[in-house]
Amino acid sequence: MSISDRVRVKNVRVLSDEHYTLKSATFEWRRADGKWQALTREVFERDDAAALLAYDLAQRTVILVRQFRYPAYVNGYDDLLTEAAAGLLDKDTPESRIRAEAEEETGYRLKHVKKIFEAFMSPGAVTEKIHFFVAEYDPTMKIGSGGGLASEGEDIEVVELPIDEALAMVGDGRIIDAKTIMLLQYAALHIFR
Repeated sequence: MSISDRVRVKNVRVLSDEHYTLKSATFEWRRADGKWQALTREVFERDDAAALLAYDLAQRTVILVRQFRYPAYVNGYDDLLTEAAAGLLDKDTPESRIRAEAEEETGYRLKHVKKIFEAFMSPGAVTEKIHFFVAEYDPTMKIGSGGGLASEGEDIEVVELPIDEALAMVGDGRIIDAKTIMLLQYAALHIFR
């Protein structure tokens, strides 16, 4: 039996369709005991995205970015978020889009990017799936200052950190972005061993 045999969608209505789409879905779910249960959930529809951690193995450093995130701010976070370069796919392939995002945000034109996994970040409410990448960088790949696109409201600071400092920032709460934590943990386990 597939999951689609256990779901009967009854109604979907749009609650908001401004920057992203918020829908309310009413459906029936066949529970493990065979009984059908009526449920309603709000679903935040967001396109898939890609995130990348650039690293220099010889120097033991990583490139991250710092930027203002309004949702984090209204949840009490009074600082810029330190994050891995990332962006929505915008109907592009994950690899092509992450190359462009890395260049826009960090100023580095990366030669080889490696996809390491995909993950839903908040599957109870958000449709977005993130494609995770790593790529080695060196100073010769720097082609600009980065900073993002002002036309998209981006005002990004580029930071190069020793991997040990970045991991310490996770431990002490200075890095609290989930995609970045996942990428740094991957780097600690598989790259900077």
